[in-house]
Amino acid sequence: MIMIPYPDIDPVLLSLGPLQIRWYGVAYVAGFSIAWALAKRRAAISNSRWTAKQVDDLIFFCAISAIIGGRLGWVLFYGMERVLSEPIRLFYVWEGGMSFHGGLLGALSGATWFASKHGKPIVDVFDFMAPLPGMGILAVRVANFINAELWGKPTSMAIGFRLVASKLHESQAMQVRDLCSRLGVTPCELSLHASQLYEGVLEGLLPFLVVWRLTSRPVPQLAPSGLFLLMYGLARFAVEFVRIPDANRPYFLDGWGTMGQLLSAPLIAVGVSLLCIAYRGQGRLPPTQPPTVAPAMRK
Repeated sequence: MIMIPYPDIDPVLLSLGPLQIRWYGVAYVAGFSIAWALAKRRAAISNSRWTAKQVDDLIFFCAISAIIGGRLGWVLFYGMERVLSEPIRLFYVWEGGMSFHGGLLGALSGATWFASKHGKPIVDVFDFMAPLPGMGILAVRVANFINAELWGKPTSMAIGFRLVASKLHESQAMQVRDLCSRLGVTPCELSLHASQLYEGVLEGLLPFLVVWRLTSRPVPQLAPSGLFLLMYGLARFAVEFVRIPDANRPYFLDGWGTMGQLLSAPLIAVGVSLLCIAYRGQGRLPPTQPPTVAPAMRK
């Protein structure tokens, strides 16, 4: 079976003396920039109830809190042993090591702070935010792919990627050799599911498209938030079945069950609960109140 050759890409996009600009960092900047641009377009609609200044503050608060939460979440859920043995690694964010679930909690904290500062209903803020993370999730998963991290399990399917350590950039080859060591493969040649790309599409692009479309018309309060959480949680839970778990976080249920699934199960439960509340009428806006988000742009 012919596999897709994994490309030799330097994870460092640009080196300027001691300064290195990595694809991983660029992905975060791109994600927040796209979220800001999308929010600006929604706020520009006359009945959106959002000003450009409020959008600036929302993205700023959420970006800072998401980065802090993402790093702390990684330490708590995945990297505590590494940080305890070498505390300075807490600040090595350019090497990766960010948790989506921690970042989500951080972003929600930032949104809560924003809502309090601007006197906005927290439900309105959450619903306005719901479509915004998707493209950033996609961008970061592509960066994970470039970094040769978070790979899926071995496969013989044509959609698998063929990884040959000797033909890759050295930093990519290090990740691949580590996988070969864990899987007991010699010589170091692997055919793997690109679970990073699966996650980028299913956890990022697809929820963005669906939730953006949903919020292009008046909808019950909590429906956008619930739908995003449900779609992300289901996608992450499913992809974990073909993703190799972290070396220090093995399966915890007789060969299946990962930390990612454990953390995603509450998102599924909360998403279903919010959708039930929304569509039973408890979350509907009063008839005289404008929709939670403005109508979609028409070209």
